[in-house]
Amino acid sequence: MILDKVKVFAGNSNKNLAMEICSQLGIELGKSEVKSFSDGEVYVDVQESVRGVDVYVVQSTCIPCNDNLMELLIMLDAFKRASAGSVTAVIPYYGYARQDRKVAPRTPISAKLVADLITVAGATRVVCIDLHAGQIQGFFNIPVDHLYATPLLSDYIKKNFKDDIVFVSPDAGGVERTRAYAKRLGATLAIVDKRRPRPNVSEVMNIIGDVEGKVAIILDDMVDTAGTLTQAAEAIMKHGAKEVYACCTHAVLSGPAIDRINKSSIKQLVATNTIPQRAEAMSDKIKRLSVGPLLAEAIKRIHCGESVSSLFA
Repeated sequence: MILDKVKVFAGNSNKNLAMEICSQLGIELGKSEVKSFSDGEVYVDVQESVRGVDVYVVQSTCIPCNDNLMELLIMLDAFKRASAGSVTAVIPYYGYARQDRKVAPRTPISAKLVADLITVAGATRVVCIDLHAGQIQGFFNIPVDHLYATPLLSDYIKKNFKDDIVFVSPDAGGVERTRAYAKRLGATLAIVDKRRPRPNVSEVMNIIGDVEGKVAIILDDMVDTAGTLTQAAEAIMKHGAKEVYACCTHAVLSGPAIDRINKSSIKQLVATNTIPQRAEAMSDKIKRLSVGPLLAEAIKRIHCGESVSSLFA
């Protein structure tokens, strides 16, 4: 594998993940410094030549999302102006993805705005994992490689859950994702009927499907304040489930999330490391799986002109 024309750089949000990707690829992490002036203004110093090189910038736009987004944009601009052969934004967690449409009059479509910013800043390709809304791929006028954590999470489930399981979608929007897991592992499907009166506040109404006497696994793309997740878990237990577990790709875990998870009936939350684990967001109930090998393999295939979609066949 010829990777002499590949360099991976990292912003401050995902440095450990970037180092793991480099380890998988057998290359060194690119030398750069991303810092701030005293007023918070971001400054980037690329400390090695990237002329003609295929550059991959690893950065999740997670907490603090605006700072990490600005770091990403300024890094992309720096590599563009340094005459990189190509600049790929590797965004394991794409922030602002929940604002993918107008939900009320006079509201922004921020996911599209962020896509435009990334393109104008200099990205020639984007790699991301489990977008909150698949149509965000169409917000870009450059190639987007949309990766999935499904094989990683489903392999973990297959190895660790032997009882009769039922996969549960926490809302109607996640049914397609949950059905894919159920089909892959030969399990049944249930749905939580949920009404959301305002952002970050949810109310569970009913369970559609049979969970009685089964091990329920709630599947979602992200867990933010964990209100939806923990309310769904309580409703599932009331409907006779033996145990409740949860799986997600992006563990945002903001606000009261950890307290809610610790006090809930959820036995374990399995998440990936698309978002680094903050000190204040640690819990014995949370298990982390690494997407480093997945991203490294995707980078190899992109560089060599091979199929990325066959990763999920």
